Amino acid sequence: MNDCQFDVSNQTKEAVWQAFYDGKPFRVPMMLDTNPRIYLLDPRLNKKSITFEQYFNDPATMIEVQLQYDLHVAQHINCYCDSPRGLPDYWTVYVDDQNVGASAFLGAPIVFLEGQVPDVRARYTGDNKMAIFDVDTTRPLTHGFYAERLAFYARMVEIAERMTFMDRPIQVKPYSMYWSDGPLTVAMNVCGAEFMMDLILNPDHASKVMSFITESLIHAALAFRAYWHDWEIGELMQDDSIQLISTQMYRDVVLPFHHRYYDALAPDRPRKMHLCGDATRHFKLIHEELNVMEFDTGFPVDFTQLRKDLGPDVLIYGGVEVALLLYGTPTQVYERTKEILLSGIKDGGRFVLRDANNLPPAAPAENLAAMYQACLDYGGYDDA
Repeated sequence: MNDCQFDVSNQTKEAVWQAFYDGKPFRVPMMLDTNPRIYLLDPRLNKKSITFEQYFNDPATMIEVQLQYDLHVAQHINCYCDSPRGLPDYWTVYVDDQNVGASAFLGAPIVFLEGQVPDVRARYTGDNKMAIFDVDTTRPLTHGFYAERLAFYARMVEIAERMTFMDRPIQVKPYSMYWSDGPLTVAMNVCGAEFMMDLILNPDHASKVMSFITESLIHAALAFRAYWHDWEIGELMQDDSIQLISTQMYRDVVLPFHHRYYDALAPDRPRKMHLCGDATRHFKLIHEELNVMEFDTGFPVDFTQLRKDLGPDVLIYGGVEVALLLYGTPTQVYERTKEILLSGIKDGGRFVLRDANNLPPAAPAENLAAMYQACLDYGGYDDA
């Protein structure tokens, strides 16, 4: 994999993105969204058999894994998308909470299952369901999970200052809540599957739980904003669990809390939302009611219908389903990419091609190459 078959220079890639940002795209940009799980869960790369639990709980291990992961991305993965290849001037590492931060903040125990990313165990179930309201969320940076991770960040900074990698310095990205799971997803995480029954059988309790969670997310985001003087923290939400409910239930039960979240954190700015799964039936309502102008999609997605629903001005990220990238043939990946690019999704020039959603470990390089080749062949704005 050291030799890249694509003769696309970093300068050309930069031009593709700049034209896109300027609103004058000449080709759809393609990205591959990855995180260190593609290193940890691929035994071909993770030759030391480092576990997610070791990675999550030891700052030196987290730095080591991320540096090896970053090197793999820079030298190999970026061959197959419009991200620059080659070594950076400096390396950037960060405190990686995966997807457990908001739930762990509310006291859900973190669990590490073999061969999986970190998860949480529901804590507020059965006779203990009211205990969630005993959690103090008003001082998010002085105690509990976020305070512990700030201390973890400080230890990473101390270690990084004393080392280099490939003769380059290492910077640690400030630790913060740059995005958050939404109130329904967090409720499912910390209250378990019985929360879905509460939505029907005990709606007053369910509403109080989501209200409490929404306020906790706002408290945390505002605390991190003040700490880092960064006013964009928290304006991206992902609430994947809304795929489990009807659009009418979403409108009646969950939308008011999404309003509260965005009105508190992005009152006068376009909003962003990440939604995996079969949730596109909600997108038109979310766009119209919440002024969400940027959707990061998972699968399944009808790209023709989605562009019709959202119009030409909304930015959509999406692409080939990860199962196809992992198990399909290069021909299948190429044809699916072509189908997406010719679906009408390019109308308006507000589309970014990507894996849908998050590149799985051990995805064959041949399939990534097929996706990028189709982007080069059919991603232009003069293509029929």
